[in-house]
Amino acid sequence: MPFFVLLLQVSAACRGPLPVAVSDDVMRSVHAEVATPHRQGVVFRHPDSAAMTDSPSIYRWKRGWRMSYIVFDGRGYETWLAESPDLLHWTSLGRLLSFTDTGWDAHQKAGYMALLDPRWGGTYRPRRWQGRYWMTYLGGSVKGYEAGRLGTGLAWAPDAGKALEWTRRGVPVLSSLDADAHAFDNRTIYKSTVLDIPRNPTSKRFLMFYNAKGDTARYESICLAASEDMVQWERQGLAPLVSRYEKGSICGDAQVVRMGRLYVMFYFGAFWKGSQGAFERFACSYDLVHWTDWKGANLIEPATAYDRTYAHKPFVVKWRGVVYHFYNAVGDSGRVVALATSRPLETTSKSGFAREP
Repeated sequence: MPFFVLLLQVSAACRGPLPVAVSDDVMRSVHAEVATPHRQGVVFRHPDSAAMTDSPSIYRWKRGWRMSYIVFDGRGYETWLAESPDLLHWTSLGRLLSFTDTGWDAHQKAGYMALLDPRWGGTYRPRRWQGRYWMTYLGGSVKGYEAGRLGTGLAWAPDAGKALEWTRRGVPVLSSLDADAHAFDNRTIYKSTVLDIPRNPTSKRFLMFYNAKGDTARYESICLAASEDMVQWERQGLAPLVSRYEKGSICGDAQVVRMGRLYVMFYFGAFWKGSQGAFERFACSYDLVHWTDWKGANLIEPATAYDRTYAHKPFVVKWRGVVYHFYNAVGDSGRVVALATSRPLETTSKSGFAREP
């Protein structure tokens, strides 16, 4: 369905007070707009092929693109930067958040770019605040794969296009030990996504969507916190935004975009009853608080050799009329970044990679 038809449907649905639920018609229109049935294959892997590449954040930089991504090498997570002229061919530039000898985050620094332009088909550029670019990250002091009681750290830099070490705040800004932690997020906090949305139902300017699990709630859910200064965060609501409430299940790694007056959250699901592996989903909201979950087919799911184990952790952009759905693929190529698009793309005979039209 053409995008303008979707906007008309959203506009019609939003006349007068904003509805709480999103209609089936609008949900189907969103699915038609964001669907990416054309797999382009693996588009990026870390230069050290033995390491695992994970969680891409894609943003526009000058006339090209940047990808912050995280690497697990057996010790823990570090955050790296890659560049591309066309969203398809990527080159690693170096580290942004490195291991340290001491600190609450010595062995885990998994970063996610903050304050990106959320408009669907927009600039996708990071916004500066107080003269800086910002990143939140999963931090921890225990060696291993997502080991220990993880929390959310905050980092900043004067330039988001260069491989330079970002300055980190010395303590977490969101922790499972906080006084306002709930049963569903008082054990471990994972990925976070921060948006600058001055007019929202909270009294704060910045919104953080994060996934977490609790000591008694043994499942991952997507939750919400808000802040006025990026440092002091307050949890919002008494329940997760999106959850399956099933032991062992995951709803995580939210990316939120804005389509007119509608917000769309891309996220991944894993280990749901009746499902296998990990797969990509979406939900929609008019107010960023009440979310309607898509009930139809997965956006991306295991289907090929390179993503036969997991197809998850989305980052989706629409650029020059093409939807690019980046995701973390796990299969016979290891843990890498793969891409699916809304329409077929031409390929170069030398590399075999898709080429931007």
